Amino acid sequence: MDPILIVAISVVVGIAVASAYQNYLKKKTPAEKESPTKTEKFEPRAREIILEAKDEAFRIKREAEEEGRKIRAESLSLEAKLAVGEENLERKLADIEKRSAAFTEKEAELERIKSELVTKLEKVAGVTRDEAKKLILEATEGHLKEEVAKKIREAEEQIKKEADEKAKHILVEAMRHGATDYVAEYTTTTIKLTDEEMKGRIIGKEGRNIKSFEAATGVDVDLDDPGLIRLSSFDGERREIAKVSLEKLMVDGRIQPSRIDEIVDRVTKDFEKIRREEGEKLAKEVGIHNLPLEIVDTLGRFKWRFSYGQNLWLHTLEETKIGVAIARELGADVNIVRLGCLFHDIGKVFTPEQEGTHVQIGVDFLRKFNFDPKVVAAVEEHHEDKPFSGVESVIVWIADAISGSRPGARHESVEDYIRRLKDVENIATSFQGVEKSFAISAGREVRVIVIPEQIDDAAATKLAHDVADKIEKSVTYPGQVKVVVVRETRAEAIAK
Repeated sequence: MDPILIVAISVVVGIAVASAYQNYLKKKTPAEKESPTKTEKFEPRAREIILEAKDEAFRIKREAEEEGRKIRAESLSLEAKLAVGEENLERKLADIEKRSAAFTEKEAELERIKSELVTKLEKVAGVTRDEAKKLILEATEGHLKEEVAKKIREAEEQIKKEADEKAKHILVEAMRHGATDYVAEYTTTTIKLTDEEMKGRIIGKEGRNIKSFEAATGVDVDLDDPGLIRLSSFDGERREIAKVSLEKLMVDGRIQPSRIDEIVDRVTKDFEKIRREEGEKLAKEVGIHNLPLEIVDTLGRFKWRFSYGQNLWLHTLEETKIGVAIARELGADVNIVRLGCLFHDIGKVFTPEQEGTHVQIGVDFLRKFNFDPKVVAAVEEHHEDKPFSGVESVIVWIADAISGSRPGARHESVEDYIRRLKDVENIATSFQGVEKSFAISAGREVRVIVIPEQIDDAAATKLAHDVADKIEKSVTYPGQVKVVVVRETRAEAIAK
């Protein structure tokens, strides 16, 4: 509570008490005044108390007045300081406004000078401001283009380096996964002889047994190596039938023409079971189950098929492992790649019995079983006969290239390869009206350039058919050879 208010209340209370007591004394009757009471006995003390109260009230009042004077003095001092502060603030605000006006004036002056300089510069340079701005921007853009191009080249080189390293890593890992321990026999199969006596029994009297065996199996039997029988044939299934038949005959011991025919017929009938076992084994090796039996039987024939000396069973197993490893690294659909690699060469089983490339034959065969279109596309595109439709097709193509082109995978001699290409070209150029010919695409296509004055359009069509027919009869080759006759007419004149 405010001290002045407390003092005021104390003074008022003291005066009120004293006034009440004086009124009390005035109202006493004469009798009461003459007869002393208990109160009168204390009257002197009461007067003393009243006087003390008045003194105390006066003292308090004086102190309150003094305190009030101090407060008023402080208030006046604060008011004076506030007035001085307001005066200083007004002076500073006025100074700021003056400076702001001066700044605005100088800014306008600078803008005017800038405009004058720009005008003079335009007159001297002979270009307007917009034209100058355009020139500056073009110069800056040209400089930035060089910098951006440099950065892009550096980034491309870095990305290419990292991509090459990553690609090498993926391919090496894929080839490591594709390693197999299967040993393929190419065109011969060997059987170990138990003794020389067995060798004589196989030959028979005057060679009749061996002649009967070769006639029944369609293979050549070579007994020149000591302790070995070598069966030779380009047809792997024939060699396998002959091998199993000869092993059974050697165990049975009764080697004679009639028994040979009986055993060979039995093994030939049982060979379907052997083929199915090989197909199931291949599918199991690559992690595929529940295939249709016709597919399994066809896969089983891979074991006795070869392409440039590379066993188709081994090639398919190797390629599938490589393709699956790459697909996992790249996050592609592993199952599509697995089936695409497994079926990519399935058409080779049906050539040369059926016309067409092994790719198209395989695609037609697979479509009968309603496989995923992506699987069929991977088979159809693995020789780049069609543009790649997905990353899985690219992976199948890469895996096929790795397995087929690795050192030792295929072993057609360079001399034989060159001779075959030369034969194809020579056949084409042997026809009348042919100027020159070129064997391309590893001998799968021959381009025949004709003399337009000697060969017309109708004759060109017939020539293509005749060349293809002669190549088919004269040359041994894998797959098909496409003949393209090119007839070009040119008109020339010389200006003098």
